Amino acid sequence: MSENENNQERLEIGKILRKAREEKGYTLDDLQQMTKIQKRYLIAIEDENFDELPGDFYVRAFIKQYANTVGLDGNELLQKYDDQLPQTKTEEYSDHLAQAVETRANQRKTVSGSVDKVRNYMPTIIIACVIVLVLAAIWITAIARNHRDSSTRIDNSSVSVSGESRKKAATSAKKASTKQSKSTAIKLQEAPNRNDTSVTYTASQLTKDTTLQVEPSDRSWMQVRANNNDLLNKTLNNNEKTSVKISRDTTSLVITVGNARATKLKLGNQEIDFTNNGRYQNTRNVTINFGNAQTSSSSASSSSQASSSSARPNNATQPSAANNNSRPQTSASQQNNQPTR
Repeated sequence: MSENENNQERLEIGKILRKAREEKGYTLDDLQQMTKIQKRYLIAIEDENFDELPGDFYVRAFIKQYANTVGLDGNELLQKYDDQLPQTKTEEYSDHLAQAVETRANQRKTVSGSVDKVRNYMPTIIIACVIVLVLAAIWITAIARNHRDSSTRIDNSSVSVSGESRKKAATSAKKASTKQSKSTAIKLQEAPNRNDTSVTYTASQLTKDTTLQVEPSDRSWMQVRANNNDLLNKTLNNNEKTSVKISRDTTSLVITVGNARATKLKLGNQEIDFTNNGRYQNTRNVTINFGNAQTSSSSASSSSQASSSSARPNNATQPSAANNNSRPQTSASQQNNQPTR
């Protein structure tokens, strides 16, 4: 084969590649972007100026990549024009291959070394993360506990102060109430002239109006006179409680009880033990002189009531026949004939 024919064959591969590119509608710039091969090398391939390429190794590599990009079979093209292309199994090719293999080995070694280092340090990293998390949890717990303790101390202080204030207020109120009750309590002093049917007390003058409370546990007739004025005159049934207002200007209070053993008397809040704990169960007349004044009328009234009471039977709950219009009869008579009040 002549030299011209060889040159014509050599020019075939460049034309084939250019024609395939133009059929695809690619420009050299487009092909440069797609193959990442510099434009001057693409022009050298199309013109078959292989000496302008970096080396024999890159001739075959660039032609194959060019062909595959424009839709041709790169391996088939290289095999067809193998004799016209530079041989790659040269010393240069071996150097490039060795460099590439060494570079890849170093990269793999580097990556492997990095992975091994990460693996070696992984337990330490995990332990460090766990320690940091534990310390963070302890720190958060301590802050929350301190906040809760401070809130509890504030609440306890408030409760303590409030409790002490209420305690002091209650103590003061209790002392004031006790002092007031002691100052306002009516002190009765029994006179020495007591007998089976009557008793007389003396007391200080009342400083304010008070109340006489009558609590019968059985049927009983009651009469209450203050300064010779009737305040109560009626028969009380079982548990029929009643109260009588006693003016503070009262100097003499006379109480006549029809059933002493079943009647309880209270002046203010103080109980009058006119039967001396049941020793004198027939006590009928109770006289209280306020301001230690014993008027003649009170004494006379007490004497007449005492004498009239001494003439009555021990368990009588009815007045004399002369006072039938104002006092009830005995239980048997009252059931048959209720007196007209």
